Amino acid sequence: MSSKKDAVFITSLVILWYSTNIGVLLLNKFLLSNYGFSFPIFLTMCHMSACAVLSYISIIFLNLVPLQRLKSRSQFLRIATLSIVFCASVVGGNISLKYLPVSFNQAVGATTPFFTALFAYLMTRKREAWATYTCLVPVVAGVVIASGGEPSFHLYGFIMCISATAARAFKSVLQGVLLSSEGEKLNSMNLMLYMAPIAVAVLIPAALVMEPDVLGLVVTLGKEHKFMWTFLFVNSTMAYGANLCNFLVTKHTSALTLQVLGNAKGAVAVVISILIFRNPVTLIGIAGYTMTVMGVIAYGESKRRLK
Repeated sequence: MSSKKDAVFITSLVILWYSTNIGVLLLNKFLLSNYGFSFPIFLTMCHMSACAVLSYISIIFLNLVPLQRLKSRSQFLRIATLSIVFCASVVGGNISLKYLPVSFNQAVGATTPFFTALFAYLMTRKREAWATYTCLVPVVAGVVIASGGEPSFHLYGFIMCISATAARAFKSVLQGVLLSSEGEKLNSMNLMLYMAPIAVAVLIPAALVMEPDVLGLVVTLGKEHKFMWTFLFVNSTMAYGANLCNFLVTKHTSALTLQVLGNAKGAVAVVISILIFRNPVTLIGIAGYTMTVMGVIAYGESKRRLK
């Protein structure tokens, strides 16, 4: 009976994880493309503000996880560095959604393992087996093919998407380097508690400088579209929910299960986005994305077998 309850709990958790992650992605696209809400930096600031407030409530008041206190100024500076890189990845991803369909955005995002392997080698000289590196060939080749077959291809959006993907991979490698000592490791919930306020402090001046009159324009749009504030609130809350669900799924499943579910999540997001936004797709684009996903799966399997 207990195992049945566990199965139901984990299944519900995975569904919630999919819903929040895909929901944030689709709402980002909806806000940035449909409402004339062309403020990706301000949108990221809203996400980080929600993460800061809800992380504090979850850890300090609800005690979802024990509070891990910072132990030194150098640890704070390392977390601040991670926060800035994380900001760059999220902002870049949101800017790309303004110009690219979600399906192509996800295809490019699937190349994260390639950049992770590259940065791991450049920063730590960590080498993988040649078989593992070989699996990255279809990952990159698939995106090249998908780019050639993408009817809505936009160069600036593509550059932002690649930059966001590279920054996301850089952040994961940097996190392993900067927080490698046992005494300074933080779980993802506590890391978000400290990173989110720093991100907000960085994004507020960035939004005011790079998106002039953003506050006035957002208020005007809110008056024209009565549901915009609701979408923005739900979207920002979901951004925190996605981080919380990612932590819980990681905690309650194996690394392999998480990897398989993550690969499937990207495919589900692509299908749902095509159904909702009706963006045109080609057989070449589908073939390229499929090649990339298969390469990612082979890469993960190769790493697992060689451990």
